[in-house]
Amino acid sequence: MINRDLIRIRIVQIVYAWYQNSNNNLKNAEKELLFGFQKSYDLYYYLLLLMVKLTDMYESRIETKKNKFLPSEEDLHPNTHLIDNKFIRQLKTNNHFIHYLNNRPMSWKENENFVKTLLDNILESETYKTYSELENPTYDDDRDFWRKTFKQFIYNNEELDEILEDESIYWNDDVEIVQTFVLKTIKQFSEENGADQPLLPMFKDEEDKRYALKLLDETILNEKKYRSLIEKHIDKWDLDRIAFMDMIIMQVAVAEILSFESIPTRVTLNEYIEIAKAYSTPKSGSFVNGILDAIVNEIKKDNLIFKH
Repeated sequence: MINRDLIRIRIVQIVYAWYQNSNNNLKNAEKELLFGFQKSYDLYYYLLLLMVKLTDMYESRIETKKNKFLPSEEDLHPNTHLIDNKFIRQLKTNNHFIHYLNNRPMSWKENENFVKTLLDNILESETYKTYSELENPTYDDDRDFWRKTFKQFIYNNEELDEILEDESIYWNDDVEIVQTFVLKTIKQFSEENGADQPLLPMFKDEEDKRYALKLLDETILNEKKYRSLIEKHIDKWDLDRIAFMDMIIMQVAVAEILSFESIPTRVTLNEYIEIAKAYSTPKSGSFVNGILDAIVNEIKKDNLIFKH
């Protein structure tokens, strides 16, 4: 689940913090990096849990209405499509889901007002109206309802983003990426898999985890070498006027270019140019692009790398 885009962003942040901290320790930086990845993975489960919480809240609401002193006909015979939703039932009994939440308990209890408002919005929507009017929803209908609902009401929900950012400083930059993984997970669910439906692993494979730790170590341990290479190509610029974040981004990029033969140079350049655009100044993208391009041309000329 934690892809290389997220890895690069997290390493830039860790290296930035490294230079702000006077008591540096590489092992601690590695632990902080892995802890951040764990928190990102928690967010994935927290968003899956939100769909379960919405369903449970609706069921509780139905029960309360049934037990009123004078329940209406609608109270006594409510639409139960949400409660009977086969996708949610499968998620609630999913072995990976249950095991993870047992080991890392999490709850939406502190944000029940948000969940209540979110449920109200869903129930008032055309998406729900269409779903509720189905006579006998199939598994695909149930799953598709939650895919549409997640995309319409949860993905890029500004209020939710603020709640998540308040919950964890590690989630500030993860929300949108992790939400796309939840949508991918919903799409991949299959009724035949039952409780054994695979959920996304923290890393695609051990190689990505090794890549993350190696990139962090190379960036920090070879600081002088990489900074020297960068500074050679910014001799026309006043170092004091260059954004500190730009220097960090270029240092991590150079570490990747020189340390990972299997990653095409153009891929690396494109990724760090995008990070510069998103996390530094408005002009950082073109600046970082120009400097990194010059560095790549030099190290290719000196036969320090042989990849494209």
